[in-house]
Amino acid sequence: MVALLSEDDVAAGLADLNGWTGDTTEIRRSYAAPDFPTAIRLVDAVAVAAEEMDHHPDMDIRWRTVHFTISTHSAGGVTELDLTLARKIDEAAAGLGAA
Repeated sequence: MVALLSEDDVAAGLADLNGWTGDTTEIRRSYAAPDFPTAIRLVDAVAVAAEEMDHHPDMDIRWRTVHFTISTHSAGGVTELDLTLARKIDEAAAGLGAA
């Protein structure tokens, strides 16, 4: 099982992730894509990365805006896996021009 991060560890991890917020239970961020097809491409890119990690975020699409919420459900909160996935989401969003 993966270890839960402390409040200080989560805060330090979030400090390195632009736009992400959260606490020891979950982290979250929303991205605005230039258009709906780009929002769908972002979801698709994140789905591929998440599947490779076997670690899946909650995703909610509202027209051009995609909301992500991440936690390690099996551990009961935020772990290093969540911060790693957040970085991968950031990379995918940057590559598609979503902010």
